[in-house]
Amino acid sequence: MNISLINNDTVSGIVKMVVEKKDYEVQVEKQLRQYRQKANIPGFRKGMVSMGMIRKLYGKQLLAEEVNKCILENLTNYIRTSGIRILGEPLPSEMEQQPIDFDTQDDFEFYFDIAFSPQVDIKLTKNDILTYYKINVDDAMLQEQIDNYCRSYGSPAAAEDIEASDFVKGILSELDENNAPKEDGILVTEAVLIPENIKSDDERNKFIGAKLNDAVVFNPGRAYSGATAEIASLLKTDMEHASKINSDFRFEVKEISRHKNAELNQELFSRIFSDSTVTTEEEFREKVKLSLDDQLKIESEYKLQLDMRAFLIEKTGDVVFADDILKRWLLTNKDNTPETVEKNFPKVIDDLKFNLAKEHIISTNGLQIDEIDIENTAKEATKEQFAQYGMLSLPDYMVERYARNLLEKKEMHDEITERARYDKLISWVKDQIKVETKEISHEEFTKLLA
Repeated sequence: MNISLINNDTVSGIVKMVVEKKDYEVQVEKQLRQYRQKANIPGFRKGMVSMGMIRKLYGKQLLAEEVNKCILENLTNYIRTSGIRILGEPLPSEMEQQPIDFDTQDDFEFYFDIAFSPQVDIKLTKNDILTYYKINVDDAMLQEQIDNYCRSYGSPAAAEDIEASDFVKGILSELDENNAPKEDGILVTEAVLIPENIKSDDERNKFIGAKLNDAVVFNPGRAYSGATAEIASLLKTDMEHASKINSDFRFEVKEISRHKNAELNQELFSRIFSDSTVTTEEEFREKVKLSLDDQLKIESEYKLQLDMRAFLIEKTGDVVFADDILKRWLLTNKDNTPETVEKNFPKVIDDLKFNLAKEHIISTNGLQIDEIDIENTAKEATKEQFAQYGMLSLPDYMVERYARNLLEKKEMHDEITERARYDKLISWVKDQIKVETKEISHEEFTKLLA
């Protein structure tokens, strides 16, 4: 086996591989003998087929398979041990590769195009400036969060008259042209509706203000603007039947249930902050404000990471890539087309530049992570995940348990490990440059991300 690198230019090269008969003949002969022992060919006893016939039937196939194995194993090993840094995968050379004939050739030459990974040199100083946007928690945001908690931890309560958002149960019966119960008409003894879901203002208003045991006459077809699925759900019938119904119905109100917000009291304080000693409304508001600060900090850090990514991409300078080879490599993904590759290629280049900058900084400065870093990152990910559902003060044992569960899954372990590496990178870059803090409102911050 003879492998060599033929440099085309600074961004690409060609790997030449010569596969000789001695590289594959022993393995091919071994495979042929195994085929002979297993071959079940009419007219021959098993294992008694001549090697000549086996070679004629399977020799070309086995030769091609063994040559391909040689290519795969040796090409991969050559790139790894030679220290060549490439992007993507080697591709059969469009210019150099000649046709291969497994019927007549014993030795074969293969040529592969490779795209070199460019070298970058990132220099950072205190003259490099990024802005960290600290989002202020104003009174309106704080009150909105408290109102959300009160709604989320509220409970249903009985009401005497109907409001638009109430949950209403009753007996629903189809009427004839005389407004009397229709013989063999639809009867639903436990009908359920919410007035605000009714599309027609006129039909909805018939329910608003109605009291227990009142009877409301309305038309489901007009109420739901002919939406067959909603009509069928209300009338407990099939879609075909529902599409043909145009009768009025009587709804006898039997139960009105209204959501009642939780009160600002000790029960609510303890449910939201189970591991704290919040006992007053003032302490509760301060605790909610701190939790909002923590949540908004995640958004601020995310924005800083976006800006840092753009900053590092710019720091790579005018890096040149082997665009033609990279585009061909992208097309090996069956989901890509020439059109999508061209459209997305600028983003691909930005991604490559960022990864080059990231790996250069990590390797040059010896930024290593250990298991403690990975575990701490998993804990942070756990806290962020539960915070999305309003669970802000998980006990330490629960955080540790869920973090361990995350790390037991290989895919999540790899993702969290990469996040830990990235966090280490972010922290190091922050120390090398100047990060200025600017306080802004959440509305202003949202505009920055638009």
